[in-house]
Amino acid sequence: MKAGQVTHSDAVVDRLTDEIRRQGPVPLSDVLEVALYAPGAGFYESGGAAGRREGDFLTSPEVGPLFGAVVARALDTWWQGMGKPDPFLVVEAGAGTGALAQAVLKAEPACAEALRYVLVERSAVQRRRQGERVRLEHPSLVLPPVDADTQEPVPEAPPGPLCTSLAELPRVPNVRAVVLANELLDNLPFDLAERRDGGWCEVRVGLADPEVGASGLVEVMVPLDEARSALLDRLVPDVVDGARVPLQAAAAEWLRSALATAGSRGRVVLLDYATSTADLAARPADEWLRTYRSHGRGNGYLDDLGMQDVTCEVAVDQLAPIQALASDRSQAEWLRSHGLDDLVDEGRRLWTERAHVADLAAVAARSRVTEAEALCDPTGLGAFRVLEWTR
Repeated sequence: MKAGQVTHSDAVVDRLTDEIRRQGPVPLSDVLEVALYAPGAGFYESGGAAGRREGDFLTSPEVGPLFGAVVARALDTWWQGMGKPDPFLVVEAGAGTGALAQAVLKAEPACAEALRYVLVERSAVQRRRQGERVRLEHPSLVLPPVDADTQEPVPEAPPGPLCTSLAELPRVPNVRAVVLANELLDNLPFDLAERRDGGWCEVRVGLADPEVGASGLVEVMVPLDEARSALLDRLVPDVVDGARVPLQAAAAEWLRSALATAGSRGRVVLLDYATSTADLAARPADEWLRTYRSHGRGNGYLDDLGMQDVTCEVAVDQLAPIQALASDRSQAEWLRSHGLDDLVDEGRRLWTERAHVADLAAVAARSRVTEAEALCDPTGLGAFRVLEWTR
């Protein structure tokens, strides 16, 4: 770095420092909002992304096309269960650069002609890259038009699949939709609480004391408000001093919005690291509050702000007040329920038939075996939970 050059981290810290000087120690969620999403400086707005080569971490869609092929089968199952609606609206929240959408379309699902696929990604940088993977149309062509009198969708668009990209979840009246989110909620800003002297404190972020020769951002403990303290007392009745837990109000609000987007008889499907608040309280915080950079673990969550990803496992019981779950199973179980093993067997057969040729089709078929192992690894992606809500 050249002398005097300002890094993304410097820009994030300077912005937070100004805010703290104005209003005092701020909630961690405010810090993460700036560190991850501030225009031009946040991690996701300055090039941070999932990806095998240039990314900072690997998610299931980047393992290979098999994950998307299984998702395509799941979409067909849900489409058929809904009575084969046309249009069939699928909304992928946290779509990143479009890896999953690309794989789903390549799998050529039976619902393709009815499919209206909406990639939702708040990062403008990542939205601009989606067009490299899938053809994007104007939202007016993809989102189902609605009759002004009946408020019912009118299938006037040309046959699908049609894709578009938005910064926020859409809302189309009287449309049943599937909302997918793969590793999204773990990236939503959250607050942090710690048990102290038999009560709960909020871990806020303030400025180090320059009088003792310190600088930078530091943790500051303040009493947690009564409502959230009562919530944690209910969720974690037996807890020791020093235990920490996240407070995931943004995740709960996202679920509320996603259910509204799904509409009547729609579906919300979330794939992520997920557990209970009590489980998180029983574990060291650095096991579930993690940072990533260049395919490795990063530094502390207040270090290198804007230069590393910050994630938190999802506390499912904090989502329960929004709506009860319809299904909760491991990613490995979910993938197998939607035909993973059949696709792997088909890959083995194709490789056996075409191994002597060793063309791209044969190599891709053989790769399904290693992709399936990675997706179902109980110490890795296979340990993800797949949470489903139906309306």
